[in-house]
Amino acid sequence: MRKVVIALLGVLILGASIGIFMLFKNNKKQPPKRKVQTEKTVFTKTVKNSEIPIIITADGNLVAKQKVELFSEVQGVLQATGKEFKVGVKYRKGEVLLRINNEEHYATLQAQKSSLQNLIVSMMPDLRLDYPAAFEKWNTYLKNFDLNKSIPALPKTDTDQEKYFVTGKNIYATYYNIKNLEARLGKYNIRAPFDGILTEALVTQGTLVRAGQKMGEFIRTEAYEIEVAINATYANILSVGKDVSLRNLEETQEWTGKVTRINGKIDQATQTVKVFIEVKGDNLREGMYLEAYVPAQKEANAYEIARKLLIDNKEVYIVQDSVLRKIPINPVYFNENTVIVKGLEDGIQLVSKPISGAHEGMKVKVVSENK
Repeated sequence: MRKVVIALLGVLILGASIGIFMLFKNNKKQPPKRKVQTEKTVFTKTVKNSEIPIIITADGNLVAKQKVELFSEVQGVLQATGKEFKVGVKYRKGEVLLRINNEEHYATLQAQKSSLQNLIVSMMPDLRLDYPAAFEKWNTYLKNFDLNKSIPALPKTDTDQEKYFVTGKNIYATYYNIKNLEARLGKYNIRAPFDGILTEALVTQGTLVRAGQKMGEFIRTEAYEIEVAINATYANILSVGKDVSLRNLEETQEWTGKVTRINGKIDQATQTVKVFIEVKGDNLREGMYLEAYVPAQKEANAYEIARKLLIDNKEVYIVQDSVLRKIPINPVYFNENTVIVKGLEDGIQLVSKPISGAHEGMKVKVVSENK
């Protein structure tokens, strides 16, 4: 009996403990949760539209406007010319760049001249008898004939009979064969067509060169040309004679060039037009990489912003009553790092630096860059 009473008493105590615990639990009030709202700091600029010049930028490599690749049309051994045929050597117009041994060819030419002289001498007796009126001019031609000089033009025939007679003596065929040999003799000496410098030398003195062999490259250092690709949108704005600013990559030097040619065809793949700019000046070298700044037009009522501020290339963020808003804009021209846009009203607070996690309606704290 005693055990039963103890068990019932334990059950009552446990039930009372549970009841008291539940009572305190239900009466406990949770402290209200406070909403923490953070405001991001944004930098803004006050928009002020103006007339902005559009400068088209392009780049390319300089190429000498006048360049000659030197090839041999004859065969022979190279001889000394008084200057070494090496890269960097300068030549004046008319100076001999290369001289090829021509002794064999010269001997052949002299033999042909002698043959022509003999042919004319052999026909003189018949000419005196059959065409006495023509004898004197051919006789004068013989007296002035000099093997060491370029052969003079043959006397003109007065009648068809005289012409046929001279032709039958093989005079004309021999004469034109000599003229061909004389023209070829001049190819043994290659002269500078203009003042310039050797940029490539593939042969040296004593080298046996063959017909068709490339021997070097010679350029004029006075004028250079650069080819750049311009967006086809501005092809009609550009014109021959327009001044162009050219700078090196380090932007330590600047030259002024002129547009000399514009391709009439648009590249279908890139939708660009080839523009050729001529430039003269000191410290220019073929192959130099330059950037061209071509003035295209002026865009009125426009504003220039950083490209990274664009949203899908059609919107930007502004701040209105400390809240971010998106507004549409019209990009006019894209530079490398900036873009010229239209559609922004004067006085708008434009977000001037990108904001991570930005969204429409976001509360922000404004710091004006204008100040």
